[in-house]
Amino acid sequence: MSDPAESDVVRFKRLAAERAVDSIQPGMVVGLGSGSTSALVVRRLAALRGEGRLTDVVGVPTSVETEQLARSLGVPLSTLEEHPVLDLTLDGADEVDPELRLIKGGGGALMREKIVAQASRRVLIVVDAGKLSPRLGTKWPVPVEVLPFGWRSQALFLEQLGARITRREGRDGAPFRTDQGNFILDCAFGPIDRPEALASRLEARAGIVAHGLFIGLTSELVVAGPGGVEHRRPT
Repeated sequence: MSDPAESDVVRFKRLAAERAVDSIQPGMVVGLGSGSTSALVVRRLAALRGEGRLTDVVGVPTSVETEQLARSLGVPLSTLEEHPVLDLTLDGADEVDPELRLIKGGGGALMREKIVAQASRRVLIVVDAGKLSPRLGTKWPVPVEVLPFGWRSQALFLEQLGARITRREGRDGAPFRTDQGNFILDCAFGPIDRPEALASRLEARAGIVAHGLFIGLTSELVVAGPGGVEHRRPT
C-alpha cells in the first residue's frame, strides 16, 4: 500500500525504480544515474543490500551528488578506470519519445551520464509516464554543456539553429556549473523533427562539451503510470 502523503508522480517513480532494480544480478558492475528517479534506484539498491541481497554489486556514479548519496547508504562504488565496461546502467530521463530516444541533463550531469551509458552493455531508463512524449523537445529543452570560454558564441550558434537560449543558473543566481565546471545552456527548440541531425550539428561545434540528446543508447525502458509498470524495448 502506498503512502497516502506520496504524490502520484513520486509513487510512479518509486514503482519504476523498484522494477528496474530487479534487473540487477549478483556480481554486476552497475552505472548509477543522476536525478530524483535515479536516487530512488540507489535507495532501493541500498535497501536490498541491507536485506543481505546484491551485496557484491558495485556502482559507478554519474555525478558527485549520486556518489555522495550512494556512499551515505553504504553502496560500494568504483570508477570507469577500474571497470571500463559496465554490465548495466540504470538512469532516468527528462523526455522519452516512442523510439526511446531521450532528452537528459535536467540535473546537469549529462556528460558523465552519456560517458557511462556508452560504456555499458545495457542501459535501462527509468521514468514515470509523464516523461513520455510524441517528439523530443515537446516538453523539455535540450541541455547543452559548453565551456565558459566563449560561451556567448555558442549561444549565438544555438540560436541560429532555432533555439531559445537560457543560461542555467544556480539557486544563488550565479551561473550553474556542472561537475566539470562548465555552463549549461538550456535550448528550447520546440518539437524536433530530426534529432539525429541536430545531435550531429552540436557534436561538430568546438566549445560544446556535451548535449542532452541521447540517441541509440537505450536498451530498455521501465515506465510507471496509472496503468501500472511497463517494461519496453526499442522497436
